[in-house]
Amino acid sequence: MPNAASAGLPANELGIHDMSGNVWEWCADHWHDNYEGAPNGGSAWVSGRDSALRVVRGGSWDDVDISCRTSLRNRLDSVVRYVSIGFRLARY
Repeated sequence: MPNAASAGLPANELGIHDMSGNVWEWCADHWHDNYEGAPNGGSAWVSGRDSALRVVRGGSWDDVDISCRTSLRNRLDSVVRYVSIGFRLARY
């Protein structure tokens, strides 16, 4: 099966292909209801609120199409495990 790069799909602004839809991706950020007080520069928001609730992003193969987008986020307890949640390894 061809990957996104070999299929000619465009990369995002970080040069990464195919960011959405495989699995919900764990983020280091603690859950906050909104972005008020969030750190600048894209660093993880690991202070305040309940540290057991973490952000997951992007939707998965088990969701409807509209859920497969990087701007979609949800919260889960950090000890939860599902087949539709994972993480992305990226080399910079």
